[in-house]
Amino acid sequence: MFEVIPAIDVAAGRLARIAGAATEPLAAYGGDPVGAAEAFTAAGARWLHVVDLDLARAGRAENLLVVRRVAALGVPVQASGGVRTAEHVEAFLEAGASRVVVGSAALAEPEAVGDLLARYGERLVVAIEADGATIRPRGGGAELPLWDTLGWLAELPVPRFLYVEVGRVGRMEGPDLDGIWALARHTGRPVLASGGICDLEDLRAIASLGGHVEGAVVGRALLEGGLSLADALAAVGSDPPPERPA
Repeated sequence: MFEVIPAIDVAAGRLARIAGAATEPLAAYGGDPVGAAEAFTAAGARWLHVVDLDLARAGRAENLLVVRRVAALGVPVQASGGVRTAEHVEAFLEAGASRVVVGSAALAEPEAVGDLLARYGERLVVAIEADGATIRPRGGGAELPLWDTLGWLAELPVPRFLYVEVGRVGRMEGPDLDGIWALARHTGRPVLASGGICDLEDLRAIASLGGHVEGAVVGRALLEGGLSLADALAAVGSDPPPERPA
């Protein structure tokens, strides 16, 4: 089943988006992240992706109440926001998240990542924030060579990856299909795609990759770009096609 997962970015308890080195508020749904989550749930969302921008930017999990309220709607929540430690993971899980995304900044410490995977297993997703052949964490942190990092990650039991093309996030200029496909093919693990998605054609293109590409996380296009979640699920939210030929 190909998933279309709405992303809800939160700063100081309100809907927000990254704007350069800061964040700016979003007017959609009156700025209420829970209102947005309720609307997505009513439209048929099977997962919700909640990003704590305060944790990503300042290292403090300031939006756990939002995660808790969204999780109470009954749709599984995938929580994100520069997660680097077991304390971060525990905080999100205790708030009701079903899965937690380990941020790319954590990849500078392979042993710590291995410990997190051993402890939390299927409840984790590993983010690959890519800029070409470099991993470049958006919230700060060491830049890493993409393929060398994927080499040691392949030795660990990573349940799934979240691929983020950092130059396309929030720009609605189209997804990095080659990067998504390369990650799925190289790792042989399930991959969620993010960054640049603006319309149904983008979602169809990602879904057509098939194989290990299991879904897309979509933020701005659903919140303010005119893309309907109901239409997206009707278009691609079914069994994926066979894997793309090598």
